Amino acid sequence: MRHLAGAVSVITVGRGSDRSGFTATSVSSLAIDPPSLVVCLNRVSSSWQVLQRHGSFCVNVLAHDQQHVADSFAGRGGLKGVERYQDAQWQELATGTLALADALTVFDCELDDVIERHSHAILVGKVRAITLRQQVEPLLYWHGAYRHITKER
Repeated sequence: MRHLAGAVSVITVGRGSDRSGFTATSVSSLAIDPPSLVVCLNRVSSSWQVLQRHGSFCVNVLAHDQQHVADSFAGRGGLKGVERYQDAQWQELATGTLALADALTVFDCELDDVIERHSHAILVGKVRAITLRQQVEPLLYWHGAYRHITKER
């Protein structure tokens, strides 16, 4: 699986002090009508129970300069739950979840369906709102490391 390159996203779940989130590369578009995304989440993650209680999530596609956010939500440094939100600016969305203020792209989603397979839950989210940031490159993950798009000269 290390050979599958992917955009790095932080998925935020919950509200108030009942918040968590995780870093993911397993995010994909599902349909345009209705607009929907698929996200995979390990069911032993603390985010799984929070998501089940609140029924919404936010996909924050990270920009190339947001590796520190990816690391926080991956639990590096031992951060858990609300602590993961401390080193960035956040804004509340219509569903109540928080969005990274300067993410590359933000998808505010209501949980539409869950498919449980093996160790993971496949989340289907109906997109309720999208925010875009122009002229910024994504943070990528490939072969066990963060990567950036390099422009050919």
